[in-house]
Amino acid sequence: MSGLAAKYAIANEYDKMMAGMGAQGTNAHTWVEETIYEEDIPSNAVGKFLAVQAERFRNPIFRIFHTELEAVYEEKNRGLDDDGRKMYELMLSTVFPTHNYGQQSTIGTVDHLKNPSLKAIRAFYNKYYVPNNMAVVMAGDFNPDYVIKQVDKSFGYMKPKPVTEYKAPPEKPITAPIVKEIYGPDAENVNLAFRLPGALDTRAAVVATAVSQVLSNGKAGLFDLNLNQQQKLLRSSVSQLNWKDYSVFMLAGNAKQGQTLDEVRDLLLSQIDILRKGDFDESLLKAIVNNFKLYEIQGLESNNNRANSLMDAFIKHRGNNWNYDVAFIDDMSKVTKKDIVDFANKYLANNYVILYKRQGEDKSIVKVDKPSITPVEVNRDAQSEFLRKIGEMPGTPVQPQWLDFDKDIQKGNIGAASFLSVQNKDNGLFRLNYLFDQGSWHNKKLPLAMQYLRFLATDKYSAQEISREFYNLACSYKIGNELGQEYTQIEISGLQENFDQAVTLFEHMLRNCKPDEAALVAMKNRTKKGRADAKLNKTYVMRGLVNYAMYGPQNPFNHNLSDAELDAITADELVAILHDLPNQKHSVVYYGPEAAGVASAHIAKLHSIPASFKAGLPAAKFQKTTQTANQVLFAEYDMVQAEVNWVRTGATYEPATVPVVELFNAYFGGGMGSIVFQTIRESKALAYSTYAVYSAPDKKDDKYAVVAYVGSQADKMSEAIGGMNELLNVLPESDKALATARESIRQGIETERVVQDAIIFSYLKSQRLGVDHDLRKDTYAAINKLGFKDVKQFHDANLANKAYTYCIVASEKNVKQDELKKIGEVKKLSLETLFGY
Repeated sequence: MSGLAAKYAIANEYDKMMAGMGAQGTNAHTWVEETIYEEDIPSNAVGKFLAVQAERFRNPIFRIFHTELEAVYEEKNRGLDDDGRKMYELMLSTVFPTHNYGQQSTIGTVDHLKNPSLKAIRAFYNKYYVPNNMAVVMAGDFNPDYVIKQVDKSFGYMKPKPVTEYKAPPEKPITAPIVKEIYGPDAENVNLAFRLPGALDTRAAVVATAVSQVLSNGKAGLFDLNLNQQQKLLRSSVSQLNWKDYSVFMLAGNAKQGQTLDEVRDLLLSQIDILRKGDFDESLLKAIVNNFKLYEIQGLESNNNRANSLMDAFIKHRGNNWNYDVAFIDDMSKVTKKDIVDFANKYLANNYVILYKRQGEDKSIVKVDKPSITPVEVNRDAQSEFLRKIGEMPGTPVQPQWLDFDKDIQKGNIGAASFLSVQNKDNGLFRLNYLFDQGSWHNKKLPLAMQYLRFLATDKYSAQEISREFYNLACSYKIGNELGQEYTQIEISGLQENFDQAVTLFEHMLRNCKPDEAALVAMKNRTKKGRADAKLNKTYVMRGLVNYAMYGPQNPFNHNLSDAELDAITADELVAILHDLPNQKHSVVYYGPEAAGVASAHIAKLHSIPASFKAGLPAAKFQKTTQTANQVLFAEYDMVQAEVNWVRTGATYEPATVPVVELFNAYFGGGMGSIVFQTIRESKALAYSTYAVYSAPDKKDDKYAVVAYVGSQADKMSEAIGGMNELLNVLPESDKALATARESIRQGIETERVVQDAIIFSYLKSQRLGVDHDLRKDTYAAINKLGFKDVKQFHDANLANKAYTYCIVASEKNVKQDELKKIGEVKKLSLETLFGY
């Protein structure tokens, strides 16, 4: 019946329509109290968007049913391989033994999935998809009066129906700790969960948020200073689930080496004891409010955040309490220390669920078995009359805006450092970056030194005082490598009014930090435990395989300190690296309210730069390998699923090839409307997640790489590999799919706006590629001239009938080695080889 229905379906026609109007991020999700359909559209496409959405919900016909159900089977099996997801579901079912928060998981049970019902789906749609249970939430650059009229016009056909709101019997109080255990291959940890009042109790929701921030705010909370800063465990955190009827307040911790989970539990609870006694500085409450004001300003920069705030108000308060959201910060400013203490004593006592995640085999897993699947037709080149009408609807043309690196960025020097600036004319926030031309590829000890910095005191401040002072200023610093492992990036950000104090504090910390042997011993312990835990994570294991396939035994992923090298490092050695860092070559990037000339003079007074930089260490060199024959790299992992990556080194980067590469990726395997997704998932139901892309390098003279992926049930792995290989060797032709890919790229470029300091980082990334202009301009000029012949020629030259390295993470119990040997030589790699320690 599904096969017959599929003949009438046109797979991904919705995606084609959205791509044709320049939409980005097409998605949908459902959770305990919400079902959300999400789009990011250009403002000139509002009319088309509303026409499509109105038709989408008018009378949906559910075709291609059994292959989509199989995709849900895959998602369920992936969840069975995810220890975190298993803990989450067990936590909810224990905290809520009566309420559907715990009794009805979003994806359902294995038995639910074995007994699907189209009748039930239709009944659900008829019951809940009614206008008095729906909201259209929009945020962006449009005329609200016009849009509201258009919404009324488009959705006016909908008729209200009574909707019975879910009313659960109240949960009985938890009067003593309830202990649960979960087994699986991932690292051990412990979680505690308290049941709190829900969002409908607005006062309790405000106080609960304040309580969570007193405990953990990333810098000055009790967990931050007493546990994480003092390295008493590997890591700890506080989080909340805020739903209408009830909320859940969660504490989590991971053990360091030689520490038991019970010791972690006691450390977490010790901070709750401090909270209940009121042994914290009341001034912290003022700092929390100031930081929430900062978060509010940052959030208002994003249409997505604005839309999510409105959506949240609708879901939790039926849209009737938007004032609660608007007044949240003012309400928080009225929370007193007594409120915090009273709340903690009332709700955070001996009334918790505790979950121990332990290592070991989970014998309770019952996977969804592979059903018999007949591939269905996807009708790639069919087109409905409705799609044609939408395409013919008039729209206001949008002109692309190109970056002009000479005009959009103010350039200069501060001493020996280059200075790049874009002025923030929207609000009072700043971001100051120091970009150093050295990273872990130059010195494997450098990342460790940067991590060590947060635990060090100076001659004026303790490490805890430094963290507290940054929080009081509503400013922060972070260390990363956005431009790659050959760079180190220090970003200081926050309110411009506190710019001087924040930069001065960071400069003082970096230049005057003192060795602390005890902190180093603790950090080494935590580093070793973190490294051991990484070996238990299948995502990291696959990352190691892919790097091995791409670069060989010595690669960026395992370019790590050995255990012996880690043991030999001294506190003086790491502090010397930190003190010397300002003398190393770096650039200064500023985005903030000050004009470039004022900002550069300002920064020069705060950030001392030598007349000339010291010569740095040479970087490690990693060359991509050349595949001459099929090979299988295998890593054992206790899991239901099988993860497969195809890896092949491509041609050397050449800017002239960028347009055809982008079109190929969009057409072949880069999204839900691509050939790979339609074939592997929607037609053959061989995977929940799949893609294939020709991945670009991040610097000139480097090479592209072909990277394809399928995550499937282990008993479908051979079929999935065969399905992907067929597409890698023979490119299906679809004029409609190619036109959609082309239009999506063109519309995306027309509506994309690169703003703020993203302008500067676009410039720096272009520099690394040896490009002196906005490459989108080249793609835009070429895209309409490219046809299937160009894409096929590219596919034949770079993907078809080539040798690949197959990276497979799976359980040997579920994958037959003889099947792997049919692909090519099989090499089973140890975790030590993959990780370098």
